[in-house]
Amino acid sequence: MTDNVDSNRDSSRPPSASAAVTNAALRDWFVREVLPLEAALTQFLRHNWRNKSDIPDLVQEVYARVYEAARKEMPDQAKSFVFTTAHNLLIDRVRREKIVQFETVSELDTLAIAADEPAPDRSAIARDELRRLAVALDRLSPRTREVVTMRRIEGLARAEIAQRLGITEVTVKWHLNEGLRALADDLYGGNKS
Repeated sequence: MTDNVDSNRDSSRPPSASAAVTNAALRDWFVREVLPLEAALTQFLRHNWRNKSDIPDLVQEVYARVYEAARKEMPDQAKSFVFTTAHNLLIDRVRREKIVQFETVSELDTLAIAADEPAPDRSAIARDELRRLAVALDRLSPRTREVVTMRRIEGLARAEIAQRLGITEVTVKWHLNEGLRALADDLYGGNKS
């Protein structure tokens, strides 16, 4: 039993040299890789956070998150890890706020990863399709255009459209069918006889 206690006592002694090296390596990594990013990190936070008095606290919180995460597993790319952490911190802060101001949402949109944005050719195609849709809508009769717009763009129910326009639901259905058929023919080259 004494041997057991002695072996337990050995494992409860101060941390081994390898644990100290790990902590020292973490500190060295942090000083060497993370701290030099402070100016860029501060600029990033100033650009993307409306309350400038929060910036020093945000920087410290980013540092704390990075250090804690690196304690578990040191990242390969310190810079991308720091800025991803900052991005996530800003998102967390916005989620915690009771009222999200429009400026905050628009600023966070700029934080989105470029891969989320459509390529320029996709944007051009989408603009062309919208232009073609506007022209096709203009070709509809005024009442049909009004019904299609209220149903497909505004999302109103048929009954509500009928009530607003003073027509029956059957008439609303007819205008929708005619309008959507004409739009499909115009946009997708259906029968043009």
